[in-house]
Amino acid sequence: MQRFPRSPIYDEAATFDYRPMTFLRMLSDHGGVETAKRLIRGPTSGFTKLWEHRRLDLSVEALILKPEWHSLFTDEERKLARARLREYGYTPEE
Repeated sequence: MQRFPRSPIYDEAATFDYRPMTFLRMLSDHGGVETAKRLIRGPTSGFTKLWEHRRLDLSVEALILKPEWHSLFTDEERKLARARLREYGYTPEE
């Protein structure tokens, strides 16, 4: 089974002084896939912070839309992620 990555989000976010500690804690507690599934249920403060810095490419919503992770998420989850990104003016790469 393919594993969802720990994520480049934390390291990249640090370049603009954002340290997503809750995100890291969730990764540790729930793993990558379950963390992503929980986070796409609604915009979070982390999503907002990424949007403010024009880095929605680092969001879990953008990450789960990448073809290599499609098998780990349902069509409905990908649809939700896509809609949220578009609502915030970001066109995801798919």
